[in-house]
Amino acid sequence: MISFEEAKERLHIAGQSHVLQFWAELSADERSALLNEISQLEPKELLEHCRGAVAAASRHESADAGLDARMEPVAPEFIGSVRESDKETLQLWDDEGLLQISQNRVAVLLLAGGQGTRLGVSYPKGMYNVGLPSGKTLYQIQAERIQKVQELANLKHGCRCTVPWYIMTSEFTLAPTEKFFKDNGYFGLCPSNVVMFEQRMIPAVGFDGKVILEKKNKIAMAPDGNGGLYRALVDNKILKDMERRGVEYLHVYCVDNILVKLADPVFIGFCVNKGADCGGKVVKKAYPAEPVGVVCRVDGLYQVVEYSEIQPETAELRDPKGELLFGAGNICNHFFTRGFLQEVAENLEGQLTQHLAIKKVPFVDGEGNLIKPVKPNGIKMEKFVFDVFQFSKKFVALEVPREEEFSPLKNADGAPLDTPTTARRSLLAQHYRWVLAAGGNILDEQDKPITPKHSMAQNEDPPAICEISPLVSYFGEGLEKLLKQKNLKSPFYLDVNEANKMLQTT
Repeated sequence: MISFEEAKERLHIAGQSHVLQFWAELSADERSALLNEISQLEPKELLEHCRGAVAAASRHESADAGLDARMEPVAPEFIGSVRESDKETLQLWDDEGLLQISQNRVAVLLLAGGQGTRLGVSYPKGMYNVGLPSGKTLYQIQAERIQKVQELANLKHGCRCTVPWYIMTSEFTLAPTEKFFKDNGYFGLCPSNVVMFEQRMIPAVGFDGKVILEKKNKIAMAPDGNGGLYRALVDNKILKDMERRGVEYLHVYCVDNILVKLADPVFIGFCVNKGADCGGKVVKKAYPAEPVGVVCRVDGLYQVVEYSEIQPETAELRDPKGELLFGAGNICNHFFTRGFLQEVAENLEGQLTQHLAIKKVPFVDGEGNLIKPVKPNGIKMEKFVFDVFQFSKKFVALEVPREEEFSPLKNADGAPLDTPTTARRSLLAQHYRWVLAAGGNILDEQDKPITPKHSMAQNEDPPAICEISPLVSYFGEGLEKLLKQKNLKSPFYLDVNEANKMLQTT
């Protein structure tokens, strides 16, 4: 713990002496908390952060007019497609991925630093229940997918392997996430293979370059974006843990995608087969102005260009096949080698772009009164996980079917997209398709056959409610022996116990 005099000196160097303006009014515990917070702020870094935030805000209105002219789509030789590849190629990638998993060379890393504010809840998104028949949360679904992919690799290679699960949290999400996992027995995973760590928090800054006080004894802090991963890997010795375990390949993803395939063998195998150090899954943009970032090249380097940075006429451009020229939509689903992450985290992290967010930040005024601003008053700076694409020596992209692999949960019900309703619908529609593909017959509550429907609109509920536990099937495999010519009554939830009963009666 630093002393008051040390704190005063640090803040003086950073030009932030106002942080101690209420010192005389604070209790002993409040003073201790404030000194602890100040002790974690390096003075020169804080000074640069505040100056950089103000400079970024002043440049905010001037867009990069020449960006469009410097953009190029991903070259065909560096992009693959699940939908357009033949069965032999997909099997080759799947086999390679399962081999790497069986050798304990694959881990998954979850970006879970954000709260569920836009969902209207105060807890981490991973704890959210979208209303499936099973009542499972996002965390449970993901934990069970890890168990199943381990099982698939074990069965194929006669081994006992582990896919470690690294979970990057923030100051807001670490404690509730730890408690949630402990209370639920880590959802069947070994606790030693679930490694939680915390990303850095950085101060919110006013337009005058001064850090904002949230309370008399607390600076307003915010996570440093999912690009804070690279600093956090070093701060928390995560790279050393990966090295100790023999991990060579990382699948990095965001918590809110209910359809995410953790440690996806096809994706891992594709990237390893191509000799990539960095890769990303993409989906075809649904329409030119869809608000998703685009994976492309700018000045010869790979990056994600935000939809708001692209001129409408550029977004409309099409290739000779009639496809959108810049149609590779980013879904925050990435592959990295450990060597690449090491190089970025130890040598290149300081070169990452700082992105600007102008926010309404509650603060205490000079009299110590809490003010909730009605218009933006603060600057938050963050880094994005995909901004490291530029450092890749061999970048590849794999296009995957949106309906199978991407349905994010961002907004509360009532919004048009990315809600609990759309996430639930996406998962149930997928599982309904799996049942039909396996040859199952679905009955309604009166035991009458429900006419199969093989194609559905994005906003359309499936004709029947079918949910299949990830512990039964990772991605639709192995269901034919269970469901072929079986009559299944909607709503239907297939868990491991039910699957075992089916096998005994087959």
